[in-house]
Amino acid sequence: MDNANTVAERYIAVWNETDATRRRTLIRESWLEDATYVDPLMSGEGHAEIEGLVSAVQARFPGFRFALISADGYGDRLRFSWKLGPADNDDMIEGTDFAIVEDGRLKEVHGFLDKVPAAA
Repeated sequence: MDNANTVAERYIAVWNETDATRRRTLIRESWLEDATYVDPLMSGEGHAEIEGLVSAVQARFPGFRFALISADGYGDRLRFSWKLGPADNDDMIEGTDFAIVEDGRLKEVHGFLDKVPAAA
């Protein structure tokens, strides 16, 4: 996949966008209308539910930012790793997501958590 990094960067941009109007625009641009997202903690289908998931993560982790670690792909398959945390510990949480891309937009994303902090 020639544009694996571009698709993954747009995905990360959605999760980092705190302006709801701009975030909805980014979702429309980078996700198919009937796209699905699922990880061990949550799932959603369609733009509105995906936007709700992003909003909920931002509310739970204010000031945290996602950063892309790596991305690769072939055909319509994409794999990318990311990290999440506050400015002073930006790799507090890490994950790897697998996606199916159609016409340059996300169709399915399946997320896995690779590193999470121990419960306090």
